[in-house]
Amino acid sequence: MANRGRVTKAKPKAATGKPAKAKEKAREKATAKAKAIARPAAAPQRLAPPVLSVRVAPQVTLESWSNGHLGAVVDFYPLDLGQPSEAAKKRVLALKDGIKLGTLGGERQADQEVARVVQVLARQGLVEYPLTREADRAEIAIIEPQMADYWPDVSKLASTDTVVLSRFAYLRRRGSEMVLESPRAGALIRIIDPAIATMLTMLATPQTVGTLRKLAGFPGIELLGLLVDCAILFKLDKPEDDGRRPSEGDETLVMWDFHDLLFHARSAEGRQANLVGGAYPYLDSIAPPPAIRPGWQGARVDLKAALPTPSETVSSAAKLFRERVSVRDYDDQNPITLAELSLFLDGTARVLSRWESPLDLEDGSDGPMLDYTRRPYPTGGSAYELELYVTVANCAGLASGLYHYDADAHTLTQIPARPEQLGAMLDFAQFAMGADGRPQILLTVTSRFARLAWKYSSIAYALTLKDVGALLQTLYLMAADMGLGGCAVGTSDIDLFEKTTGLPFHVEGPVGQFTLGRPVATDEASDTSPPRR
Repeated sequence: MANRGRVTKAKPKAATGKPAKAKEKAREKATAKAKAIARPAAAPQRLAPPVLSVRVAPQVTLESWSNGHLGAVVDFYPLDLGQPSEAAKKRVLALKDGIKLGTLGGERQADQEVARVVQVLARQGLVEYPLTREADRAEIAIIEPQMADYWPDVSKLASTDTVVLSRFAYLRRRGSEMVLESPRAGALIRIIDPAIATMLTMLATPQTVGTLRKLAGFPGIELLGLLVDCAILFKLDKPEDDGRRPSEGDETLVMWDFHDLLFHARSAEGRQANLVGGAYPYLDSIAPPPAIRPGWQGARVDLKAALPTPSETVSSAAKLFRERVSVRDYDDQNPITLAELSLFLDGTARVLSRWESPLDLEDGSDGPMLDYTRRPYPTGGSAYELELYVTVANCAGLASGLYHYDADAHTLTQIPARPEQLGAMLDFAQFAMGADGRPQILLTVTSRFARLAWKYSSIAYALTLKDVGALLQTLYLMAADMGLGGCAVGTSDIDLFEKTTGLPFHVEGPVGQFTLGRPVATDEASDTSPPRR
């Protein structure tokens, strides 16, 4: 019989050994996993930094001429590059395929000769700078200069630095390529590696350089440094900075809208490498539009029948309008005089009156006190943001040079400028007009953009262009009334003006030009003849 009060233990079965081994392996696996979690992951393998090279642009052909000189040919136009040594000549001819930028400027004479030739080509905008991975020799991006004196500079960046994309930067399709641009940049970036676009998407918000380095396919800190140098990226100094509009640039830049600054930089010469002027790009594909619009179908009212006789209706103002012509050639033997220039500026641009008025706020209270002026031509909101700079080549009683016209005091203040800069401004106007010689007087119309942008959103730059149109017509009419000749110039070099005056192009820059002088007594000078450019 069983002993009911005793508890007995069953004898365990003999172990086979398999479960114990499985448990041991599981414990080892768990231990290894825990150690892996606790231990930092191995740093990804550091790739060799991409290499920045320089080569001639696709439209450039390098040649060794029979006189021993090197030459660059661009659209059938030759550029003499001098007569370097044979060693340097061989390396310069290799620019077709590219040479490493870091090899330029060495101590050897040949290196210095090559560097000088590259700088000559660079000043003409005839080179580009590919960025290439060392591992597979694949190009990841190509830097295309947009300004004649652009030279790539890799800004130094630390892993702790925070960078963000400029609000003026934009990515667009150009033919079959993607390009990254900014109106503030001296170059654009032709993107080849798609990983760059991924990185740019992240840079819509501030990122540390260390964070960007962890990205798969990170294109290299060299590209980041180039983008900072081009103002496509910018560094943030404070950790709490969100990288928005107030973070980038001075107060004047803060007031610029994206589309306004882009329009300013891309509708003039100096900050772009695109073709500018009368190039007739659609000559072979689109018929020229007619000078007069085809009429609408429907009933017409004949206004000619309602006109009184000409002797009763043609006022002195109407006669002046009809006498207005564009005069491109001037009589340098009988130049405009200082007295005539003074009378011209007095009648077209001088301040006639001044007053102040407080800004009326929506809540009925007064805002800051605003000052206004009245002048002979109209402007939006009485802003009168336009300024006149007078480049004198030939004026009796006034020395050659660059002057600012003070419209309030009716005085000219001379601005220090190098003769070659003045000559370049006058030559630019001459070429733009297709004239036979330099103008006697070149009036450069600039805009103090902040004067309009402080008040108007989205339309500030459009308003300043409208104001320029009103001023140019005023200049034309005054010239006709005084028997002088004048001509509006279709474009200007905003970079040349900045270098000459020291004024940043976003603070005060050219928006129009007008030449003035004593006309040559010939019918050819009028704008009834076909345009020369």
